[in-house]
Amino acid sequence: LHRHLLSYASDFNLLTTGLIPHDIKYTDPKLRIASLDHAIWLHEDTRLDEWLLYAIDSPWSGGARGLARGHIYRRDGRLVATTAQEGLVRYPQS
Repeated sequence: LHRHLLSYASDFNLLTTGLIPHDIKYTDPKLRIASLDHAIWLHEDTRLDEWLLYAIDSPWSGGARGLARGHIYRRDGRLVATTAQEGLVRYPQS
């Protein structure tokens, strides 16, 4: 059950990390985002009712696309999962 929940939760805020350098808020009602792909590699078992750190960065975003990657760690520092996502990002320049 915890692996399934971790996979589901890994999608939250992953792609929106690429908006930060462009000073666009993910809550902006004009923003449109669509995932092109999302991958998760589960390295170790963990429980979602325990402390986890989800470190996310976006190595590139531009041309209406964004790439994000993440690493999920347990409290003891062990890497639990690695994630990656690419998506389309549309923001009209009214």
